[in-house]
Amino acid sequence: SACLVGSEMCIRDRFLLTVGLGALFLTACKSQGSATQQSHTLTNYDLKGEWVVSSVDYDKKFKLKPFHENVDVQCFVGGTWKLIPNNYSGSYSLNGKGDCPMVRQAIKFEVTKNKEFRFKKLQDNVKAKKITEGYVLQLENHQENSFTLTQNLSFEGKNLTVHYQFRRVK
Repeated sequence: SACLVGSEMCIRDRFLLTVGLGALFLTACKSQGSATQQSHTLTNYDLKGEWVVSSVDYDKKFKLKPFHENVDVQCFVGGTWKLIPNNYSGSYSLNGKGDCPMVRQAIKFEVTKNKEFRFKKLQDNVKAKKITEGYVLQLENHQENSFTLTQNLSFEGKNLTVHYQFRRVK
């Protein structure tokens, strides 16, 4: 409705309209914020803790020795991975059962926005930034207490996919 400039009724109507629009804007922002909180972006912190490799699935026609450890891939089953995301460090250990040696390897790792789990093996007296060789695996099926790392390899012109199943211990 028309009003006289500066009249009490006109000022009150504008004030109420401004307050009403402001409340509507805040409600819209709050709803949008709730939706954002519900969508979960994977971070390094989601992998914090101790994990055991519960199984390794791959084409058994091939004999695999992953991560330059010179041990059969099955030696990783039952091995533990400790991941400490606040400084991107961790380790993996092979438990030495059967024909498998005991191994403990310190690592630096990260999880990218594309869900790539990247890690490099640390060496004594060598700073991590000086180590250029590393491994890239795809992080899949991540849940609170389990996840899968998938490694794609090429051997003699053939593609090979290895799935490492992890289960949370701590």
